[in-house]
Amino acid sequence: MRAAIIGAGFTGMAAAYDLVRAGWQVVIYEASSQVGGLAGGFREPGWDWSVEYYYHHWFASDRHLLGLIDELGWRDRVLFPRPVTAVYHQGRFYPLDSALAVLRFPGVPVPDRLRMGLVIAYLRLLPDWGRLEGVSAHAWMRRWVGERAYKSLWEPLLVGKFGPHYQEVNMAWMWARFKARTPRLGTFVGGFQAFADAFAARLGEMGVELRLNKPVEKVEGAEEGVRLRLEGGWQGVDVCLATVAPSRLARMVPDLPKGYREGLGKLKSMGAVVMVLALSQRLSEQGIYWHNLPKGAGFPFLALVEHTNFLSPEHFGGEHILYLGDYLEPEHEYFSLTKEELLERFLPALKRINPRFERSWVRKSWLFRTRYAQPVPGLHHSRLIPDLKTPLPGLWWASMSQVYPWDRGTNFAVELGRRAAARIIASQKSPQGEV
Repeated sequence: MRAAIIGAGFTGMAAAYDLVRAGWQVVIYEASSQVGGLAGGFREPGWDWSVEYYYHHWFASDRHLLGLIDELGWRDRVLFPRPVTAVYHQGRFYPLDSALAVLRFPGVPVPDRLRMGLVIAYLRLLPDWGRLEGVSAHAWMRRWVGERAYKSLWEPLLVGKFGPHYQEVNMAWMWARFKARTPRLGTFVGGFQAFADAFAARLGEMGVELRLNKPVEKVEGAEEGVRLRLEGGWQGVDVCLATVAPSRLARMVPDLPKGYREGLGKLKSMGAVVMVLALSQRLSEQGIYWHNLPKGAGFPFLALVEHTNFLSPEHFGGEHILYLGDYLEPEHEYFSLTKEELLERFLPALKRINPRFERSWVRKSWLFRTRYAQPVPGLHHSRLIPDLKTPLPGLWWASMSQVYPWDRGTNFAVELGRRAAARIIASQKSPQGEV
């Protein structure tokens, strides 16, 4: 059987891994010049490690990704430091990455801290999220942790992540955050791009054909399977797995039924804007890795992530790497401003983190933007998620919109890719072509 996979991100490569092991002929078409997708990165001269375009890390509970790494025999290349995560409150940063830190947080009165601790423990122990998706996280958290704790901690999180949609997000999404996350954060020796490159090389050794700089322009049905239009002609395959955004799928496959296309249009998402800075000095004198910045505090970005408080600056030629990131609606002006215009907005805020900061500390800057970064899961979101198998025979689809209730990330990208591969393989073994 011949399979084409559109996209060489973690989902597409994980699917290719299982398909080729099952005896399939697999070709991956990737529009960009490198593998890794949104988890990819770049490396400057003098750096030993790459830096991700969009800040990434693994959790100790990421069993799908870590399980794949175990299969590949690379667990010795995984690092798990425990950096400091803090939240901004009344001009100061307070650690908030453990139960004890939560109980010490001054932004919530003592009785409410105890109440909040019990609620978090309940959510961690709750095995099933189904009954939570019929209520918003805004309403549920406000009721159970109390107004003061909600306003101080959880409302800023929702507003920062989902903007004007924050009251629509269901509680199952919030449950998943408590269920799956850990204070220990991991990465791969050399950076995420090093892992993606090594994985792509292993796939090549196994017989997967990887074609970079090969965007797929159109997918349509054929007498047997589907065919893909590429620059220079058409390519026929038995099965195609597209790992693209919902809007991209709708444009790429005009033969999809009207109802299905309308369903794709109902899948809301937030975009991401991330600026990366290389500084000559450390910014956070407290050594904080992740700074949560409430929108109401007046910062021009949501998160300030000092990557070199997670990993040593030695990996980056002694430079200190800083991310300034935000989740924004795809129409937000940050998607149209130039890098220089955004720098003028962002840099003054760094003095609020460290009053000694000077513009001369900035050696270089990079800007990365994507309009599809964070799906917005509304009430009963599970009813809106399209199946991996599309109505077009031979065409399958796997995207971040389908990892719900879990949050987007490489762990669930791997899980989704392998689940799609299993479904594809089983469908060809079934007389009805369905599973």
